[in-house]
Formats: sequence, structure tokens, C-alpha cells
Amino acid sequence: MNYKILCFLLCLTCCYRVTAQTHANEIGAESDNDSYLFQGSDRYYTDGIFIYYRHALNVGVNSSLQNKVLGFEAGQKIFNPQSGSIFYNGADDPRFIDRPFAAYLYVGSTLNLLYKNESNLKIGAQIGVVGPDAYGKQIQTFVHDNFSFYHPSGWEYQVDNNFELNLSAEYNRLLTRGSWIDVSLASYANLGNGFTGAGIGPLFRLGDFNQLFNSVSTQSTATASGRTTPLHDHELFFYYKPQINFVAYDATVQGSLFGTRNPNSMEITLDPERFVLSNQLGVGYSGKRFVLDVAAIFHTKDVKQMTQSHQWATVTLLYRFD
Repeated sequence: MNYKILCFLLCLTCCYRVTAQTHANEIGAESDNDSYLFQGSDRYYTDGIFIYYRHALNVGVNSSLQNKVLGFEAGQKIFNPQSGSIFYNGADDPRFIDRPFAAYLYVGSTLNLLYKNESNLKIGAQIGVVGPDAYGKQIQTFVHDNFSFYHPSGWEYQVDNNFELNLSAEYNRLLTRGSWIDVSLASYANLGNGFTGAGIGPLFRLGDFNQLFNSVSTQSTATASGRTTPLHDHELFFYYKPQINFVAYDATVQGSLFGTRNPNSMEITLDPERFVLSNQLGVGYSGKRFVLDVAAIFHTKDVKQMTQSHQWATVTLLYRFD
């Protein structure tokens, strides 16, 4: 995996002097999976797939805003215990469930307000479902059975269906910058019957990066006008983002916030850790048409019963157009 990434970055570097252009739209996808790290694990947050469309809105000349981006997205996250199969001695054994089987399926929208002082406020809303109607069992079974992996088992214990309405806000602000390095504050807050919590930490960038109002770092590579003069024609930088996260509620761990448990349900829910530490290391690239973000994310245990911490990799690829 590391070798392939280095080769890809070398190809990008060879195209380093391609002049960037302004494009108001971008579309693409993100894939998260623990198998991308080639550690032989298939546990906890095991798979995620997302599609994005973003459109830059016009900003007035006298506005304090430098850029404004409207986004739409849809996605699915899949979670399982320390393994996607708890089959033991001829039957599924719930004693191996140290993180609930769960899936989250949603659609959402965001509005990203990016200011001239290199701060931004990104607000969003999602509606979706956690439970069997999120099709986690079907997707995981299809992938495993058709790509010669082990057959998943234990989904009869997954979190029950519950409708989700979740709101989010993200705030970033530049703290200091040198010629090849800068440091920003990165923070977020979530509120909803699915996910409620907050997180904060620094973001370190090293390399050729642009201002936070037109960067991979703030999902703002779509721009509506040529008024912005970027620091570089394109971006190619490494970044490190440590963060402390507070978890008030997580429906994929605790089940429905308001619902009454079905007496016939086999649902197994557990107890979240209230404070989770995360470390994200990655590389960002934006060029004439394509935007790429590749990262590895390392989390401490986010469920009290988990036997070990977990990690996964994420790859986002976007295509920019007029």
C-alpha cells in the first residue's frame, strides 16, 4: 500500500507545473476500509462508501466571505465486532461481540462558509437510518462472498432500526503559517438522535498548500470566480491531525435514543467510551481537474468492551468541472 502511494505521488510530482483553473463544481467518491492498511484486520469501523457533489456559490465583492460551497452527499458506514464472523463451535457466539454489528445509511447536505481571514464554518444535516434497513449485512455478505473472503455471521444481533436526524458544524481557523508549513485549529460538533459529540485539535500541513478558503483541507477546491489568488497553482502536501473527541451518544453502539426495545429483538448494544483520541496522517493533492486525499486514521477504543484499538485508511477522489 505504501509503495503504491509513493509511486502515485511521484507521478503527481512529475506533473507538478500544471496550472490550476477555477471550477465551480466537483463530483467524486470516498472509500474507507481497514483492509487498505494491509494489516489483516476486519474489525470495528470496517467499511464506508460515500458519494459527493459540491457546487461553489457566488460571493459578493464586498463580502467577508472568500468562497461559499454547497454540498450534497450520500453514504453508508458498516461496523462489526473484532471480526465479521462470530461463528464458533457450530453456532454464532455473542460473547465475541465487543462492538455491535451496525450500519448507517444516509443522505445529507452541507453549506461551507469560507472567510477571507482563513476561517470557515461548515454546517450540515443528515437524515438516515441505523439498523437492518441500512443494508449493512447485505453489502458485507455480497462483498465477502464474491471476493473470496470469509462468510460474515452474527448480523442477527445487529442494532435495531431507528430513524436518524443529525446536525453538524465544523470550524477551522488558521493559527500560523510559514513558507512550507502551517498550523490550523480544527474542530467539530454533532447533535442528533444518532450522533452527538464534539472534537478539537490542531492540523499541521507541510508542502505546497493553498489558503483554507480554497483547499483540500476544508473541502473547498470548488470556486465560483477567479478572484482568489492561490498560494500555489496546485496543492501537494502532507498533513497530521491529532484530535480529542467527546462522545455523548452513538446510535451504532447504543441503539435508539428514544425507541422502545422490541421484546423479540436479538439486538446487542454496548457502552461507548466518552473520550476518544484519534490521529490522522495523510496527503492532499489538487490539480487542474482532480482532487485526491489519502489518509490513515488511528483511533483509541471507542467502545468500553472493545479488545483493542482500531484503524483504517480513507481515499477520496474528486473530479472538478465547470
